[in-house]
Amino acid sequence: MPTFLLFILTVAQMTDAGKENLPSQKLGVDDLIAISVYDAPELTRTLRVEADGTIHLPLLKEGVQAAGMFARQLETSIATALKTEQILVDPFVKVTVVEYHSRPISVMGAVHKPVTFQSVGKVTLLDALARAEGLTNDAGTEVLITRSGLVERIPVKKLMKDADPSVNYELHGGEEIRVPEAGKIFVVGNVRKPGAFTVRDTNGNSVLRMVALSEGLLPFASKEAYIYRDKKEISVALEKIMLRKSPDVTLETDDVLYIPDNKTRRTTFTVIDRITAFGSATASGLLIWH
Repeated sequence: MPTFLLFILTVAQMTDAGKENLPSQKLGVDDLIAISVYDAPELTRTLRVEADGTIHLPLLKEGVQAAGMFARQLETSIATALKTEQILVDPFVKVTVVEYHSRPISVMGAVHKPVTFQSVGKVTLLDALARAEGLTNDAGTEVLITRSGLVERIPVKKLMKDADPSVNYELHGGEEIRVPEAGKIFVVGNVRKPGAFTVRDTNGNSVLRMVALSEGLLPFASKEAYIYRDKKEISVALEKIMLRKSPDVTLETDDVLYIPDNKTRRTTFTVIDRITAFGSATASGLLIWH
C-alpha cells in the first residue's frame, strides 16, 4: 500500500478512536490513556498517569507532564518532546482517554446503594444520589458534601422537594457525599406502641406528640413521666400536660421518654375489682376464695 494511503488510513483510525473518547476533562493521577503515534508502533501504547503526574514513553529521556492537562494538550506536549529529542521529525500524536480514575465521588450513609464512581462529564449532586438509588426512609434532613477538607450541609427539602438549582451542585471528583440517618426519640413504658420514632423536623417534637405517635397511654400510666437525656433524668408532669394544665415539654434527638406504671392506681383497681367480684359471688350464693 502506498505510504500516502497508509497515512490517510492511520489518521482515519486514530480519528475514529478519538470519537469514542470520554468527555473532555483534565487528566489526573491513575487515569488510563491510549497513545497512538503515526508510523511509530513502539510508541503506540496504553499508559496510566503516574503518581508524579507524568507519563513515560520509550525513547524519551524525560517523562511528559499529563496531570492537569486535557487530552489535546497532552498530544501537543508529546509531539513537542519527540521533536525536541529528535526522535521524530514531525510526529502525529493522538491521545484517547480510556478510563478516568482520578475523580472518585463517594456516596454513603442512608442511601439504598452506597457507591463510588468516577466523575465523567457533567455530574450533579442529584445525579450522584440517583447513582446510589436514592435516600432510604431513615435519611435525615441534610446531605453533607465534603470536598477540599470543607463540609457543606445541604437541606434535603431544598434539594429534593423545592428543587432549588442553587444547591444541586456540579461535582468534579474528589467529593464525599454522606447522608446521615435521621435522629430518633425513644418512647418506652405504659404506651400502646413503644418504639423509636424518627425525628425529621427539629421543631414540634414534644411529649404530647410522642404520646400520640405511641398511640396513647395504657391504663394505669403514671402521672409523671421521665426524660433521659445525656445520663440525666428529667421529671415531667405528664398528667398536667395531658389535661393542658401545664405547658408541653420539648424533646431532643436521642431522648428516651419513659412513662412508668402507676402502681398505687393499679393496686387500688385490683382491690376494687376483687371486692366487686366478691360481692357478685356472695349475691349469687357462690363464694370462691382467691
